[in-house]
Amino acid sequence: MYRAPVDEISHTLKSVAGLRKALEEGRFGDLGEDLVDAILTEAGRFASDEIAPLNEIGDREGAALEDGEVTTPKGWKKLYRDWIEGGWNGLTGPEEYGGQGLPTLLSVAALEMWNSGALAFGIGPTLTMGAVEAIEKHATDELKAKYLEKLVTGDWMGTMNLTEPQAGSDLNALKARAEPVGDGTYRIFGQKIYITYGEHDFTDNIIHLVLARLPDAPAGTRGISLFLVPKFHVGDDGSLGERNDVFCSGLEHKLGIHASPTCTMIYGDGKFGDEPGAIGWLIGEENKGLACMFTMMNNARLAVGMQGVAIAETAYQKALAYAKERTQGRAPGHTGEGMSPIIDHPDVARMLMTMKALTQGARAICYSCAEALDMARVNEGDEAKAWLERASLITPIAKAFSTDIGMEVASLGVQVHGGMGFIEETGAARLLRDARIAPIYEGTNGIQAIDLVMRKLPLSGGETVTRLIADFKADADAARASNAPELKGVAERLDGAIADLETATGYLQKAIADGRQTDALAGATPYLRLFGLTATAAMIARGALADMEAPEAGGRAALARFAALNLAPDTAGLLASIITGADSLEAAKAALAS
Repeated sequence: MYRAPVDEISHTLKSVAGLRKALEEGRFGDLGEDLVDAILTEAGRFASDEIAPLNEIGDREGAALEDGEVTTPKGWKKLYRDWIEGGWNGLTGPEEYGGQGLPTLLSVAALEMWNSGALAFGIGPTLTMGAVEAIEKHATDELKAKYLEKLVTGDWMGTMNLTEPQAGSDLNALKARAEPVGDGTYRIFGQKIYITYGEHDFTDNIIHLVLARLPDAPAGTRGISLFLVPKFHVGDDGSLGERNDVFCSGLEHKLGIHASPTCTMIYGDGKFGDEPGAIGWLIGEENKGLACMFTMMNNARLAVGMQGVAIAETAYQKALAYAKERTQGRAPGHTGEGMSPIIDHPDVARMLMTMKALTQGARAICYSCAEALDMARVNEGDEAKAWLERASLITPIAKAFSTDIGMEVASLGVQVHGGMGFIEETGAARLLRDARIAPIYEGTNGIQAIDLVMRKLPLSGGETVTRLIADFKADADAARASNAPELKGVAERLDGAIADLETATGYLQKAIADGRQTDALAGATPYLRLFGLTATAAMIARGALADMEAPEAGGRAALARFAALNLAPDTAGLLASIITGADSLEAAKAALAS
């Protein structure tokens, strides 16, 4: 059973992602370490004791659709009500609308725990939080007054409606349309697919954020507008009125996250109301909806990265517990009677340490992204700009690297279990199934890699990535200066990984400058992996050096040495792929076409 690793989460927040320093500087008002610790402890308890026990039930029963109504698995509706009554939905929400206004660092730490308990549960509130941010930043005061408080508290949930059958990642192909009524409202028509929690029984109203085109809109993404479309109309006094013309026509039959309803939504079919068309209100400016939606999507990309971390942590815990109990063969040096616990076999230990290091590295990367977002908010001018650009740089790494390792760690978890991992009763297979969606949604990981290379490396003329790499160099220098025998070889291996990252970065920047787009795109995915592995080794070393006198210091140093000497060497092979792989890829493409 999952137990939230509160101590490790707290250490990563404070000593790797910089929360302790920010608290000491008073960056977050009167928030102190005592309150942070209390929030993390209670979040961990709720995730471990309330959410995790319902994960298997959710997977087995799944969400069900009947006569347009969706029911969630046994116990899930109560779980959600208990969750919002604890105030968790409003953790970072604006205080003027009932939120607690706490930093993003605390939000992502809590998100990790919710999703470790049950990914199918944690994904729903994530979208509501994104809707809150989009409405707060772009909607009119009237819409904020009517909808924000209920969304912040979690009494209502929000959704994000982008994808259509003919338009997946390419939003140029969107066909949903919005017709002005003349009174400030619009009638929305169209079909949206893969809408997470588009219909459910958690709340009595659902607020959909929908991308659609106006009649005279320009072609492509320049002609997309964003609309707020409630399931039920809301009166001026906040009471619910008539049903809007939107409904769920089907649920997807999925590989994993069965308890999360993934809906096909129909807008403007005439099923509800006096005439066809779901009534919606414009958010932001006409034809500028994509910019508004990206507020929500960027929030969601970091949250999805946390899902990768969450799945990896649960898979590691499950595999570790099994490896301690399962006996098989006789490990080297075994002198007792009978068989050895499989954890004593070097290859099993290698798998477990790989799982642990990748999980901790991805956690540190995601938390560092949250730190950058928080620091951008509490600073001004050039300092705020620098932090915001750092967040922009780290976001695709946080999303893609973390969800990739979520899959990798969950797969290793099945391997550690052996044949029992392939059997559903152990739960290892469920984690692998659940993890598979995360590299796909909120922008596939290939798109994240393209974003990293083509849009984020050029930020501030390359200074943004240079400054982040300088932080990794400082980690290597600190490891070297410590002279700690427990960190033997860490600085040298970090030096090599950082040099590979610098070389790859320079190569891709020059390829972009020279107009060699194919070379840059062909190297994007291995580059993101190289970046993630370098950051993993550097940040785990940073965490180990933070408190060498702590009782946990020995374990953290051992993990840092393992990551540097066993994972970081992969950067050399990735560098070769980045620099020399484009030509072979072009030849392979020709062979595929034949």
